[in-house]
Amino acid sequence: MPERSLKLFFDGGCRPNPGAMEVAVVARGITYHKPDLGHGTNNDAEWLALIHALQVARSLGARDILLVGDSALVVNQANGAWKCRGAALQRHLGAFKALAAQFARVRVRHIGRSQNLAGIALEKQHGRW
Repeated sequence: MPERSLKLFFDGGCRPNPGAMEVAVVARGITYHKPDLGHGTNNDAEWLALIHALQVARSLGARDILLVGDSALVVNQANGAWKCRGAALQRHLGAFKALAAQFARVRVRHIGRSQNLAGIALEKQHGRW
């Protein structure tokens, strides 16, 4: 029987921007939250969330994964549609590619903010629901 793809939602945020970063990943209905990731921009936080999603997928033993997030910048850069401008974004892309190479198949897709379960989880962390 072929392996089913594991779907992971990812989102990162910082307060203020730039500011303190945190990320969330939701897989199989479980939220994997990492607060206090240092100081950075919203784009850094989104990239760290995508990288965290790969780490979560690896810990769950997945080989075929679908990563979904609401950052058009990160999704398009990860897919090679947009260039990474700046050293920090290039480092994030390099880390993503190194981790992604460990999987049989990795797809990254864009979804709307209201559909992003990881974004909803981050909002709940701050009592905004």
